Amino acid sequence: MIIIGVDFHPEFQQMASVDTDTGEFQEKRLTHREEAEKFYHALIGKEVRVGMEASGHARWFERLLSELRFELNIGDAAEIRTKRVRKQKTDRQDAQLLLRLLLEDRFPRIWVPDAENRDLRQLLWHRHRLVQMRTRVMNQLHVVALNEGLRRKKALWRPAGRAQLESLVLAPWASRRRQDLLDLLDQLTPKIQELTRRLEEVVEARPIARRLQTHPGVGPLTALAFELVIGMPERFQCAKQIASYVGLVPSEESSGDRRRLGHISKQGNVLLRFLLVEAAQVTVRSQMQWRSQFFHLAMRRGRKIAKVAMARKLAIELYWMWRRGWNYNEMQQLGSHAGEPGHPHGVQ
Repeated sequence: MIIIGVDFHPEFQQMASVDTDTGEFQEKRLTHREEAEKFYHALIGKEVRVGMEASGHARWFERLLSELRFELNIGDAAEIRTKRVRKQKTDRQDAQLLLRLLLEDRFPRIWVPDAENRDLRQLLWHRHRLVQMRTRVMNQLHVVALNEGLRRKKALWRPAGRAQLESLVLAPWASRRRQDLLDLLDQLTPKIQELTRRLEEVVEARPIARRLQTHPGVGPLTALAFELVIGMPERFQCAKQIASYVGLVPSEESSGDRRRLGHISKQGNVLLRFLLVEAAQVTVRSQMQWRSQFFHLAMRRGRKIAKVAMARKLAIELYWMWRRGWNYNEMQQLGSHAGEPGHPHGVQ
């Protein structure tokens, strides 16, 4: 078997390899993509194991190794850094470290989503970015209207409001700006509607996402994002790990008797964290118990911290719904009732 440690960069990769049958060791610097593809194609017919840190811009390399049927191990970059004992850091030393971890069976492998999962994430990100673009366009049109004394809020996007906006008499370049922004708005809205329909079709075909969608405040976008990012609930031993995985727990820097908690860590998937916060606010508006808890926290700690706390609670409830195969009604009947009247210990 040939074992290869790869320090991957967007323009090149530094590799260190060992042939376990002959003991031959070699190091190379391969430029992307031609030289790297030529090197790995030359290994066809041999058993190859490759290890690299989790990084961006490596999709083509992962696809190449998959087509060649080579074993690829993706490692936790933070944990790999803790195994580096020397203060010097070079590409060669990084590749040698990865190789050594593979040889000693200490490589910190992480879960990697499959190709279908990654492609569906592109659907989520594409729709999310288009919605952000449309929001910026609408905000600029609001500014144009406010500068002319027209304040319609959401009614500005109804037929009567838009007619008022188009009828405003503006200077030449202000008029050009208004027309270009309206054209962009007309182009973005159908695209977003089409992506939303495709998203709903995907969710309809996925039982887990449909089950998560039964939770109040959770729509198709949040349900699908939660399923795709979490991947397998069995990866997590408890709900606290879910909250940490999506970056909704405070960062901590404690030593001795001093304990210091900072802002939330913001680790993990940015889009999922954003969607959980948005969905939790909808849940607060629709559920009395959530609303009571939210305002209680908001009075003590402020609304921003209360929003994050509700998002964390939502992530935990979605995790248990998925782990136990419950929909929202079943979780309400069979889940924990600790603290509720008549159930001081959470026993029905």
